[in-house]
Amino acid sequence: MENDCRPLLSAEQAGESFSHRGSTDSLDSRAKRPFYVEPRNIVDDEPQERVSAEAAVLNSRVHYYSKLTGSSDRLLSPPNHVIPRTEEIYIYSPLGTAFKVSGKDHLTKNPSIITIFAIWNTMMGTSILSIPWGIKQAGFTLGILILIFTGLLMLYCCYIVLKSPKAILICPYPNTDTEENHTIGTHYISTGGNDTSDVNSFEHWWSKTNTVPLFLVVLLLPLLCFRSASFFARFTFLGTISVIYLIVLVTIKAFRLGLHLEFHWFDSTNFYVPELRLLFPQLTGVLTLAFFIHNCIITLMKNNKHQENNVRDLSVAYLLVGLTYLYVGVLIFATFPSPPLSKDCIEPNFLDNFSSGDVMVFVARTFLLFQMITVYPLLGYLVRVQMMGQIFGKHYPSFFHVLTLNILIVGVGVLMAKFYPNIGSIIRFSGATCGLALVFVFPSLIHMISLRRQGALGWPSAVFHGFLILLGMTNLVAQFFM
Repeated sequence: MENDCRPLLSAEQAGESFSHRGSTDSLDSRAKRPFYVEPRNIVDDEPQERVSAEAAVLNSRVHYYSKLTGSSDRLLSPPNHVIPRTEEIYIYSPLGTAFKVSGKDHLTKNPSIITIFAIWNTMMGTSILSIPWGIKQAGFTLGILILIFTGLLMLYCCYIVLKSPKAILICPYPNTDTEENHTIGTHYISTGGNDTSDVNSFEHWWSKTNTVPLFLVVLLLPLLCFRSASFFARFTFLGTISVIYLIVLVTIKAFRLGLHLEFHWFDSTNFYVPELRLLFPQLTGVLTLAFFIHNCIITLMKNNKHQENNVRDLSVAYLLVGLTYLYVGVLIFATFPSPPLSKDCIEPNFLDNFSSGDVMVFVARTFLLFQMITVYPLLGYLVRVQMMGQIFGKHYPSFFHVLTLNILIVGVGVLMAKFYPNIGSIIRFSGATCGLALVFVFPSLIHMISLRRQGALGWPSAVFHGFLILLGMTNLVAQFFM
């Protein structure tokens, strides 16, 4: 009876018997000495299962080995074939019940379909709003080609990262001169009647440069001061909903407006832009951020159930993202009503081309607002953890420190919204800058260093990856001349 009351998960014996084996995991099956109950010997899935006679025999065997390990000879510890696999471990109770062990080693693994859509959801963001504008800047034909080429290039660089651990008024004429102070009004595409007085009154109180940034300060500043951002992580599904709604919105608007296309390869007209334009680097800057997921792809793929399918799942995810960008960008550009409008009137945020009184557009903006409300505190939390941890050694040194940092973060956003509310330029500069380091330079250098250490670095590989680095530098420099 005394032996039956003896705990099987003895910290003294387990820690002493296996300290020489270098076991550091708190759920190490050999260190814990749990009792094993085969699934077929359990009556049901409830936590109070009765164990069979066969399980009781195994219990006695483990007790026997436990007595042997109490001697001075550490070689008499239970052999590996006696201790079950980690996923088959149960803790035995003398009352005749068994409890399945669960812990950090039992993280739920996602099937491929979940992994693919997790990447798709993470990669899709506000960049999708600027894809039609980027295609307009590059030209319709050249824009499509650049989107496909950039997607393939970003996929290859992401593959290197993944395997690295193992190794208005009508705008009649185009106006791209930013030096002169020309005022270009925004034309609102209308598919139904709107009360102009109501729209003007709404825009007076809801201006994206004058009032909205101040409203967001009141809303976002308290959220940034939360000690933990785990609450907001539960609402990341809003990103998927907002993107799906955008696709539905684009489809409905395209069906109502119809196609408006003419092909002029090099010469622009009053209503159409050339198919090939020298402003195409603006699109490459936008796409560098639109296809960017390189800083978190390893973490996302760790939870993939079938690790051997990582490359395939990554490729499928990039294919879905590319098709989504193509669908939205091509449809908005092709159905933009020209005439009477010029294609050059497509805004950096294509939602700005629709009236504020449009109900469907208002719903789309609402979805995006709630998406940003949940994502923004998460990003602020990451900045806080990195900066406060490096400077003060604590993630939350005090409320005053955190409030000061958050005021700086929100202040920069408000100043940008007030004096430079150009989402297209912000995205392309951000994408080109971050992409230079995290997409082109570091992955290519790490890949070449790894090949060199293996003695497998040839001149074709060195030239190709050196060309990728040069391409990233050219992409960044070109943004300053557009």
